[in-house]
Formats: sequence, structure tokens, C-alpha cells
Amino acid sequence: MGENVKITNSAPAASLSWLIYLRNLAMMVRAAHWAKNLFLFIPLFFAGKLFSASELFHVFWGVIAFSLTASGIYVLNDIKDKEKDQLHPVKQHRVIASGKISMGVAIPMMLFCMTGGMLLGWVCGLKFLLVLALYLLLNIGYSFGLKNIPILDIMVLAAGFVLRIKAGGVVARVGISQWLMIMVFLLALFLALGKRRDDILVEAYSGNDVRPAISGYNLDFLNTSLAVVSAVMIMAYIMYTLSPEIIQHIGTYRLYYTGIFVFAGILRYLQLIYVNKDTRSPTRILYKDHFIQLCIVFWSLSFYCLIYLKDLSFSSL
Repeated sequence: MGENVKITNSAPAASLSWLIYLRNLAMMVRAAHWAKNLFLFIPLFFAGKLFSASELFHVFWGVIAFSLTASGIYVLNDIKDKEKDQLHPVKQHRVIASGKISMGVAIPMMLFCMTGGMLLGWVCGLKFLLVLALYLLLNIGYSFGLKNIPILDIMVLAAGFVLRIKAGGVVARVGISQWLMIMVFLLALFLALGKRRDDILVEAYSGNDVRPAISGYNLDFLNTSLAVVSAVMIMAYIMYTLSPEIIQHIGTYRLYYTGIFVFAGILRYLQLIYVNKDTRSPTRILYKDHFIQLCIVFWSLSFYCLIYLKDLSFSSL
């Protein structure tokens, strides 16, 4: 009878262990970061074709291809930086650095993700595949040395988001405004600078050399850079909303209304890092801060109304 109890209790334990292992796999491939690849939908949104089933279908598979490829890069980076991550107060808990996932599993998973992403990219079209291949090569270069070169490291990160926008336009077969490319680059650069600032604070707190490129940064430089980039980003957004080309394309001059949410979001992020001394990475702040989330939601809704409901409202505003 005792044996029966033991057998009965082992089933939930086995299920729980599998759930934990699947959770570790999801953490290894950075499933939470797949949200970044939703940037591929941005060109479709601004082209006014968000509800076109054919284009949505193509962009969906493009997002899957980018997510798989990006996951392969994350695993490659964690494999290469395993020993350094073990010295980091936060990164030491990553599943490869902590030993929760063995190299015998990590390496095949890396190859599966990269290969699967490239094959899906080929299905999405040759031009999309070329953009995806450039993203892959750029990030492999980042993992093998570019991330150790100050300034160039954050430029590569920002370029990755520009390539996402380009890929989204290519797979959806819609044009992309140069203003959109510029603003996405500036936003990504702004967030990359915030991440480096977080690295500076983590290094000062832990006393460990958490990232070689940090030697080329300090708080004064990063604080000044954040101020400069945020100012340029706000000015670029104002010029975008007042551009005759964009006004003609969208069909309304009221785009400047959306600026309030952009300005509020930027100011909130600066408040978090300067006033609240929030040392979390930009991605974690995005997932946790309700104020910034509301800014994004209201900005998206305001643009949605201006693009898709312009004939129904705002006639007197």
C-alpha cells in the first residue's frame, strides 16, 4: 500500500519538474523578449492596412521567423558569456550560467532556432530573408566582439530595431517613411543608453566587471547622452507630425495631438532613472511601469483613431 502512495505522488512531482524545465527553456530563449518583434507590425499599422488578412498573415510569420532567430542569438550569447554571467548579480541566475540547462541542450536549441528562423525567412521571401540574415550576422558579430566596443555596441542594438521595421515593411509589401526609421532608431538608442546606465550601476554595486564596454562609459556621459537623444527624439517626432508628406499620407494634420503621450512617456522614463533611482533595464521597466504602459496604449489608440477612424471623428478639433 505504501508503494501505491509513492507511485501516486510521483506523477504530480514529475509533471511539476517538466513544467519547471519548460519554464527554464522559455527563459533561455528569452520568450519574454519576443514582444520586441512586434515592431514588424508597425509599418503595416501606419500604412492603414492593419486589418488586411493577407498582409497580417505574412507579417505574423515574419514575427515568428525573427523570434526564432533572435532566440538563437540569445542562446549563443549566453553560451559564450557563461563564465562572465556567473559573476553578475542578476545574470548569474540565467539558466545556462546557473547550470539549470546543460550545454548538451543549449547548443542544439541554438542551432534549431537559427535554422528554423532562416527557413521561415526564406518562406517569407528573398528580400525578407536578406534582412533577417543581416540581422543574424550583425548580432553574431555583436556576440563575438562588437558588444565590447563602446558606442558601437549601442549602435548595433539600435540597428536591430531598424532592421525589424525594414523587415516588417518588406514582408507586408508597404512603404516605410524615413521619419519612422529615424524615430525607431532614436528610441532604440535611447533605451540602449538606459541599459548601459543600468550596467554602470550594477557594476558599481557588485564590484564585478559585468561588461567590457562599460569601461568606455560613465554616469556623466550616459546622463548627458540620454538628455541629448531624448531632446532630438522629441524634435524628430514634432517634425514628423508636421511633415507635409506625412500629413498627406495619413490624411489629417492633427497628428501633433499624439505628441503628448510621447513626451509623457519619455519624461516618465527619465523620472524613473533620475528621481526614483530605478536601476532596472528598460525592458523590465516597460513590463512593470503602468504609467509608460498607459502612454503606449493611448498613443496607439490616438493614432488608430486618426488613421482608421478619421472619417468618423475629429472633424471639429
